[in-house]
Amino acid sequence: LGCEIYVAPGHRQDRAPSSDGSPKAFHLILLVMNNDGYKNLSRLVTLGHLEGFYYHPRVDMDLLREFNAGLIALSACLKGKIPYLINVGRIKEAREEAKEFASIFDKDRFFLEVQANALTEQEKVNRVLKELGQELSIPLVATNDCHYLNQEDAEAHDALLCIQTGKSVDDPKRLKFSTNEFFFKSRSEMESTFGDADFSEALGNTVQIADRCTYEME
Repeated sequence: LGCEIYVAPGHRQDRAPSSDGSPKAFHLILLVMNNDGYKNLSRLVTLGHLEGFYYHPRVDMDLLREFNAGLIALSACLKGKIPYLINVGRIKEAREEAKEFASIFDKDRFFLEVQANALTEQEKVNRVLKELGQELSIPLVATNDCHYLNQEDAEAHDALLCIQTGKSVDDPKRLKFSTNEFFFKSRSEMESTFGDADFSEALGNTVQIADRCTYEME
């Protein structure tokens, strides 16, 4: 059990537009380890809707400090705060954010998330995340955004995006994924996409995280 939540760049009740053009919210993955984690995730999602809603239900760092027990956090996709800062060249700020998340989640419950989607910007982020992980002793975990089950489903998914957004497949300006790598990958497929043995431990950490998530709802 878990949730991809939105984290406000500042206070969750702040509705002011950002001065630097940064997003109104950043992604963060939270996974439930135990009963405390389930209660805290429920609390965070509820408060995000009741107190932090601005385009999205948002929490903030204050809420994460208060309601993090029993949860494992992953730094998320390119729309997570740390990957975003890396992509726009703000490496020093990305480092400080990583340190803060690691502190909130007691070091061993926060993972820097490298992804195998074959995007150029993702490959850049993966390299820097690996460096930050080594520098700050924060473990990596290898994931892949899954929008469809099999690679050959990419065309059907593309058609569904057109239906959802009211566009034609012939529209060059429509929303379209730039690769067909957003499927549920085996370990060997993940290794092939990364092309780097240094990510072997990150791939293994998916199992370690799963083994720590033992909550069963009664």
